[in-house]
Parts: sequence; structure tokens; C-alpha cells
Amino acid sequence: MVSTTVIEGAALNAADRCDRCGAQAYMRVTLSGGGELLFCAHHGKEHADRLKQVALKIQDETDRLAR
Repeated sequence: MVSTTVIEGAALNAADRCDRCGAQAYMRVTLSGGGELLFCAHHGKEHADRLKQVALKIQDETDRLAR
């Protein structure tokens, strides 16, 4: 069983862009095999189920959008 963890890392900023569409990233996914992916809130939510299966860590800052 792979568990995902919300981590406190370096905050994502406007220079961090979604790997899927280029919008501002609000999620950083660290993969168990190494490397990371960045996602906007839309694509992070769209792919959440699969990401939880392959992620070592997930840094989710989508709550910043509700402010």
C-alpha cells in the first residue's frame, strides 16, 4: 500500500507552471521513482486518484485559491 503525504516544502510561486497546461501550479507531486510533476488545481484534481497511487509525496496548495 502506497501512502501519500501532504508535505510542507518550498512554497509554489508564479514561476512554477503546470506540466499539463502551463497555468500556475498549485500542486507538486514527488514520484516514488524520483522526479516531480507540477499541476494547476484543475489538472491536479482531474488526476488526483492516479496521482495518489504513484506519488511518494503530494504538496497541495490549492487552498490558496479560496482566499
